[in-house]
Amino acid sequence: MPVLEIRDLFVTVETDAGTTPILNGLTLTIRTGETHAIMGPNGSGKSTLAYTIAGHPKYHVESGSITLDGADVLSMTVDERARAGLFLAMQYPVEIPGVTVTNFLRTAKTAIDGEAPSIRTWTKDVKASMKNLRMDPKFAQRNVNEGFSGGEKKRHEILQLELLRPQIAVLDETDSGLDVDALKIVSEGVNRAKEQTNLGVLLITHYTRILRYIHPDFVHVMVAGRIVEEGGPELAERLEDEGYDRFVEPAVDADA
Repeated sequence: MPVLEIRDLFVTVETDAGTTPILNGLTLTIRTGETHAIMGPNGSGKSTLAYTIAGHPKYHVESGSITLDGADVLSMTVDERARAGLFLAMQYPVEIPGVTVTNFLRTAKTAIDGEAPSIRTWTKDVKASMKNLRMDPKFAQRNVNEGFSGGEKKRHEILQLELLRPQIAVLDETDSGLDVDALKIVSEGVNRAKEQTNLGVLLITHYTRILRYIHPDFVHVMVAGRIVEEGGPELAERLEDEGYDRFVEPAVDADA
């Protein structure tokens, strides 16, 4: 059972104001077949964690480790991480002008597997996944995310997830900008991928609404770059009722 292990991770980012610490000793373990939800207020470091796992060059790991099934993830290039079984569904998927969805997906699948998929089988799989995600077949010939609505971009991310079949998927606010119908469709796609491949899921979200469809085994509260509380699904419901105030230190009154 492959395991993604994050140990005592410290990460900084360069800003106009200088070096800013974002993650401050974060530790987390995710096994395949498990669904972990990370919740927390804005600016707590949730997206930084996602992009650090994926290998975004903007984020600098000062210390700590990330391993996948014992292999050092931090020493891998971005494409090596994908081939090792890591997948990131981005909060703001990027457009790729001049590259059709069909060509993008098949190129990605070939790069990950080391060989091109059979045309007949691949075409069948793509059509079936697009149908399940209620995607118009015409999207296959459109350029990646170009002119897509927010919901269409998120469905395309889950289409990739279903077809590329990673071991661990990091979903960075996949519920952002989705209406009720799209949220349900996207969630069903994640659940299908998990059922088919025993996928491990790290789901980053602010709200509990997506957790009505993607049921977490574990819920983690992140504040100021570290995990401050952990529990089961009931913790998410408590956060919905109480918010994050009890985890955040009140600002000090300068005149006090």
